[in-house]
Amino acid sequence: MDVRRETTGEYEREAMTNIVDAKDLMHEYVRRDEEGNIEETLMALDHLNLTVKPGKFIAVLGHNGSGKSTFAKHVNALLEPTGGSLWVNGMDVTDEENIFAIRQSAGMVFQNPDNQIIGSIVEEDVGFGPENMGVPTEEIWERVDRSLEAVGMTAYRLQSPNKLSGGQKQRVAIAGVMAMKPQCIVLDEPTAMLDPNGRREVIRTVHELNRQEGITVLLITHYMEEVIDADRVVVMDGGHVVMDGTPKEIFSRVKELKRYRLDVPQVTELADELKEAGMELPDGILTTEELVKRLTPVLKGNAEEGGASRTRRDHVD
Repeated sequence: MDVRRETTGEYEREAMTNIVDAKDLMHEYVRRDEEGNIEETLMALDHLNLTVKPGKFIAVLGHNGSGKSTFAKHVNALLEPTGGSLWVNGMDVTDEENIFAIRQSAGMVFQNPDNQIIGSIVEEDVGFGPENMGVPTEEIWERVDRSLEAVGMTAYRLQSPNKLSGGQKQRVAIAGVMAMKPQCIVLDEPTAMLDPNGRREVIRTVHELNRQEGITVLLITHYMEEVIDADRVVVMDGGHVVMDGTPKEIFSRVKELKRYRLDVPQVTELADELKEAGMELPDGILTTEELVKRLTPVLKGNAEEGGASRTRRDHVD
């Protein structure tokens, strides 16, 4: 029996059940001089192993140069691996015949919505993708209607994208991807150019799509507050995965995150400092509400103990 062939077959069968399945994925950037000689090589992805199950909301964190955006471009087949393997929705990204289907299956939303919006009015832009796919006209408008409704932009369908805010433009870009009926949406730092209100607007929209439509979400970001409601957080460094777990599990490892040059939510850092100062608090506190809930009995207990001590002293006196 050929063990290697059997192992490969098992991996391919498993990869067919995942939206994303990367095994020892590698990508090397090569810079050449004018004569074609290699000047420098950079290993952007270094034996990356990562699987994403259907319907999950996965957040990928990492400092600049960690490889997270390079990985996102592989999922959308914008880049081809230089080693290892990557399957998207059961399709091998190295097979050229799969490229169109992969890009339809895993829609991509980029950092700057202006680079993705091309229509003169919102509804035309959302319908552009399905039209290129050869979708019948009646179905195109059904998809446009549903996609704009899903991202809360129906009221703006006849407006020029140029008159929209940054957050609204990004929601239109998401609607354009939605109209192509992908199984997965890959968002490569979609809020990097937005103000805080725009960031909240976009992240809320993406969560609603994940919950209501069951669409798998792969969010590439460096804003810690955007990942606290994810199903899973993956931290990348040096082109591979260095941490992987629930938000609570990941943010309970504050010192380790800082070693990878990542911040943590302010409330999580405050809770960690209070814990180091002696307060009995659990690891991985993610919200202000949770911190207040945990602090209340601790502070109440301290106050009662302090009151009892004063009573005892007064009695002795």
